Amino acid sequence: MRRATGVELAVREYARLGEGPTWDPAGRRLIWVDILGSRVHTYDPASGRRTVMATEQHAGAAKPRAGEGLVVNLRDGIGLYDADGAFSWLVHDPVPGRRGNDAAVAPDGALWAGTMRYDEAAGGGTLTRIAPDGTATTVFPGVAVSNGTGWSPDGTLMYYIDSPTRRVDVCRVDGERVVERRPLVAIEPGAGFPDGLTVDTDGCVWVALWDGAAIRRYTADGTLDRVVELPVRRPTACAFGGPGLRDLYITTARTGLTRPHPLSGSLLVLPDAGQGLEGVPFGG
Repeated sequence: MRRATGVELAVREYARLGEGPTWDPAGRRLIWVDILGSRVHTYDPASGRRTVMATEQHAGAAKPRAGEGLVVNLRDGIGLYDADGAFSWLVHDPVPGRRGNDAAVAPDGALWAGTMRYDEAAGGGTLTRIAPDGTATTVFPGVAVSNGTGWSPDGTLMYYIDSPTRRVDVCRVDGERVVERRPLVAIEPGAGFPDGLTVDTDGCVWVALWDGAAIRRYTADGTLDRVVELPVRRPTACAFGGPGLRDLYITTARTGLTRPHPLSGSLLVLPDAGQGLEGVPFGG
């Protein structure tokens, strides 16, 4: 196992709950959200250009759409933003006390969107597959804090995190169905809670550890082979971006911290960390 440092500041920000970094290849920019700030941020590392867009509600995740615009996992469902900022609901499913959380786009262009209760009650969340036409199929009912989701390079395996379980699960998928689910990794007590994840071209899974001040890389058989140590206590998720998808971007949070590190809430980057997979935009 290797330990790595060398993390740098990409964007200084004071996000309450930064989350969901996603590389947009068409726009050559990174997209991420401040969930509790109801903001979608973008960053072009080549030019340094940034944008910030206010959303209708708390935004758990934002992903690029085929063509232009964004699909956003909001408090009350799945919203679509056109390139000019016009908003419409694709799925409107408000549940009192519940909000959207992490989400990911599958290789077939469907959005797999998680929810959770604000009080993080067990069984109050879901993982739902949203087809490009808006058809919603609940894949995992009764989760607590639906978080990291990603696919193996060949698209046959899905990795998934329900944070309070302290596990990274691996699922065999067949289109819109999960046909098998089993634990891949258990995070030991005291190391934090698994949050967001990304998968690289080697099929390894990079996991952000909330309250663990680290990103961990696990091989496809669950072996820990790399730890990226961070100055901030609450990393939330990670994704590859930049030229050649070589740089690992890391979102972070300030919420709940009495004395947050000065970089808490900022976007961090580990240059030349590995090789990321090319993302797929939402098909709707």
